[in-house]
Amino acid sequence: MSLGLYLHIPYCFSKCRYCDFYSHPGERGVPEAYVNALLRELSRFAPEAPLQPDTLYFGGGTPSLLRPEQAKRLIDAARPMPGAEITLEANPETVTEESLAGFREAGVNRISFGVQSARDTQLRTLGRPHTAKQARAAFAAARRAGFTNISGDIMLALPHYTEAEFDETLELIEGGGATHISAYLLKIEPDSAFGKHPPEGLPTGDEAADFYLYAVEQLEHHGYKQYEISNFAKPGYEGRHNLIYWDCGDYLGLGPAAHSCMGGRRFYYPPDTAAFLNDTAAPVMDGSCGAEDYLILQLRLRKGLSLDAYKKLYGKEFSAAQLAFVQNCVRAGYASFDGRTLALTPAGLIVQNSILAQLL
Repeated sequence: MSLGLYLHIPYCFSKCRYCDFYSHPGERGVPEAYVNALLRELSRFAPEAPLQPDTLYFGGGTPSLLRPEQAKRLIDAARPMPGAEITLEANPETVTEESLAGFREAGVNRISFGVQSARDTQLRTLGRPHTAKQARAAFAAARRAGFTNISGDIMLALPHYTEAEFDETLELIEGGGATHISAYLLKIEPDSAFGKHPPEGLPTGDEAADFYLYAVEQLEHHGYKQYEISNFAKPGYEGRHNLIYWDCGDYLGLGPAAHSCMGGRRFYYPPDTAAFLNDTAAPVMDGSCGAEDYLILQLRLRKGLSLDAYKKLYGKEFSAAQLAFVQNCVRAGYASFDGRTLALTPAGLIVQNSILAQLL
């Protein structure tokens, strides 16, 4: 079974208005002490030999605030398996061709840019510190630095959103050479700045659903095949790290607020950077990964849930009433079902929570 390693980099220039992730805004780099703390935890989980993950993912925060030599120290310590996918999330305003070439030389082979929108007015509304011009420059610099596996994020259903804004953002990202696109609806989180002061002009729920369906249609038309509720890829460029999550594989997350599931047991680090640096934040156990997780995560994927695998792994089967409900979903256009595999359509993914409520 594959093993994924997630390294959380909580530092960032500023806090985006929609963000409620654990992070430290106002930073211009990653302290050496933090890198050393990650190395300490790596050796703790793999004391006798390198961890050798199949994927390594630098998430944040803003991981591109790392210096390439810091990323190299972490990659070398983990010693990923040959052919491993090694991803670095990056904000366009934080990278140069020199830094991207340094990351590529350090071993990073997949870069993911948080673009969100091609309109500068929208980026300012979101609290994003980059411009559309900087996003275009970042893609071009990544290609010149030797990256061929490039992802870009698009946020949907933003304030005063239109299909034209989506088209412009897709043009920027596709034109930049992206092989993978994450497209997801804006969610107003209670603890975010938007949660405390919601912006004007937010689409209704029905309008947001229409924007999502439009995005799926356009992305497929441009050759980005949907493989998960919010993820689309050119053939062969699906994100391998996140697929470990969705297939309920083993993954280890290091850093404050990072979550893990190893051997069917979940745990996380407390969201406290000072405690992490001082080695006083032991991981907290958080239950087990079971049949419910598997059902929820598999139905995020367009390949769907194999009922044979569900029974083999967890001894679970749908009841007669649940199978009848599935057939109703098929007739309504929310799902496909061949008797062995249940897969949700894009319309079904929109109402996934309602469907899951009947299947759990």
